[in-house]
Amino acid sequence: MKAALAALAAAEIPAEVSQTAGTYVCNHVFYGLMHALRRLPGTRGGFVHVPYEPGQLPPESTEPSLPLAQLTEALAVVVRTTLATTADLRIAAGATH
Repeated sequence: MKAALAALAAAEIPAEVSQTAGTYVCNHVFYGLMHALRRLPGTRGGFVHVPYEPGQLPPESTEPSLPLAQLTEALAVVVRTTLATTADLRIAAGATH
């Protein structure tokens, strides 16, 4: 998670670790995935919460958003980093349990 955050920063794509990104549905999806993967030792999984695309928001909104091209690149960076990383970085950014 934190290696992906650092890779996104290096690519100049804004990102942060969130402790509250869509609590119920996001947690349900994540824990459902982890439950499904329990029978596949060594298989990693995760959940990436992406912001809105600017056109999805009303003009006066202050919600975070990224253009589709930048969202696509961000997801590619996260996937590449995840595949290349076996031990996460130890940097201050949110918390893992």
